[in-house]
Amino acid sequence: MANPICPKPSDSLSEWLNQANQLLPDSDSAKLDLEVLLCHILDRSRTFLYTWPETLLSDDQYQALVAGVAKRQQGQPIAHIVGYKEFWSLPLQVSDTTLIPRPDTETLIEWVLENFSGEEDTDVKKKAVDLGTGTGAIALALASEYPLWDVSGCDRVKEAVELAKINANALGLESVRFFESSWFDGFDSVADAGSYHLIISNPPYIRVADKHLSEGDVVFEPKSALVSGEDGLDDIRTIISGALHFLTGSGCLLIEHGYDQAEQVAQLFVDAGYVGVGSGQDYGGNDRFTFGWNATSR
Repeated sequence: MANPICPKPSDSLSEWLNQANQLLPDSDSAKLDLEVLLCHILDRSRTFLYTWPETLLSDDQYQALVAGVAKRQQGQPIAHIVGYKEFWSLPLQVSDTTLIPRPDTETLIEWVLENFSGEEDTDVKKKAVDLGTGTGAIALALASEYPLWDVSGCDRVKEAVELAKINANALGLESVRFFESSWFDGFDSVADAGSYHLIISNPPYIRVADKHLSEGDVVFEPKSALVSGEDGLDDIRTIISGALHFLTGSGCLLIEHGYDQAEQVAQLFVDAGYVGVGSGQDYGGNDRFTFGWNATSR
């Protein structure tokens, strides 16, 4: 971008925000990006920006915001610039070793709340695991909603596991256990057999030749957290085939996938012997996840 516009040090918050689209013309969420940057630098809520629109930045704040805008102009994800991303109202530290949590993944948590309603009040302590946990987003969201559950998360990347632990400690959710495992490789095939009531995952599901891998924020994210073979379903096949051994007789497997993969994924569930198979939609109305239940007690 040649000679991008840059507000003056004397510009107020409202003047910065009014120029968001000119500052970040390549972002499809320019104003939101700028709001996040301002809130981070000012250590204030979004409400403050609009309650006190005439506020001026200090010299240090101005320099920090100019630097942040420059990074965003270069394509860096806003979450990487500020160092965190909110998921299920939980602020999560992020890094370039993991996938940045997406809002649409919150629809999986909503589905769990609808289909496991009242489960926290039962005598049986539910056991759930988040496969490929990354920042720990799904596991920590579940633990925040079901404090009596036995929730864990695993990831094959050591740095991701450490990051998830940091987020758990920061949120006061230290009971969540995080461990290294490439899908089920790190599980105890005997002790863990038939013990999980819920196995949930947002695995890689993008096709290796997908053009979107060279566009937007995903350019800055690890390809191993995004790509899964020629059709994008390699890891999903592994999870579907392996999960039945670890689910209880009435356990459920819930997997996020691409907007155009629901039919294929549902068939993989059926072929593996799951019952009650169905799909759910994301906030854009796309089929975003598929679920199935262990057939043992169905």
